[in-house]
Amino acid sequence: MKIRIRYHDNSGELSAGAARAFRIGTTVLAMSTVALFSALITMRLAIHTGEVETPSLTGMTLEEAANASNNRKLNLTVENRFYSTTVPAGRVLSQSPAAGATVRKGWHMRITESLGPQRATIPDTVGMYERDAGMAIRRASLDPGTTAHLPSPGPSDIVLAQTPPANAEGVDKPEVSLLLTEPYTAQPKAWVMPNLVGLSYSATSARMRDMDLRVYAIVPQPATPTTDPGIPAPPPVPMVPAGYVLSQTPAAGARVTAAEIAKVKMSAAAALSDPTTLITPTPAH
Repeated sequence: MKIRIRYHDNSGELSAGAARAFRIGTTVLAMSTVALFSALITMRLAIHTGEVETPSLTGMTLEEAANASNNRKLNLTVENRFYSTTVPAGRVLSQSPAAGATVRKGWHMRITESLGPQRATIPDTVGMYERDAGMAIRRASLDPGTTAHLPSPGPSDIVLAQTPPANAEGVDKPEVSLLLTEPYTAQPKAWVMPNLVGLSYSATSARMRDMDLRVYAIVPQPATPTTDPGIPAPPPVPMVPAGYVLSQTPAAGARVTAAEIAKVKMSAAAALSDPTTLITPTPAH
């Protein structure tokens, strides 16, 4: 029996299949690239279509500036009003952001309105009560500015000074700021506590007396030996400081008044010959 074996060469089919798969993969990759590129372009357009350039508003009337801002989907706010000898009243003196800046739609444009040359006369409010001064400022077609207070004797809310001064010319803004009185509360005289550590008691007393301050010395009392516990110990002997200041209260640098009594702890003591001279606070003058 003869067996016939036929060999089939399919290398061409394999090559065609590989080529077809390659073409399909290339097509899918190209389509993905196009889709990604389109998405990026769409995103970029979406971002940039939400941005605008700020218009030039300087010199426009307020109505013209409002229309120019609205046309670019921007908001407009009059932030300040200044006198100007070059820009007529009712027109834009300056703007922020500057013209040509790139901003998002809905951005707030801030402008300064020109009031033209100064025509208002600055009233004299010194000596008036705050309420009367405010009325005088408004009658002159001016705006109340900032107010500050200064402790002074006498009634409160009296104008001590004003800015700009009365009848001033060439001012920038139509505002008058006031300096007012406020109740004066007398504060007790105070000193900075000196450093007494290391000084003798006499030097400490002299320094505190010069500042009208009082000091109390805390003197260590030596123990009195006794041999018979049934015999009561004699009373302690009054002492005077013989050493130096070891510590102090209040501490150096603290704020002290004449009503306070400083205390110092001494390093040693010596017996007094006269018990009536027991250490007492130094008197204040």
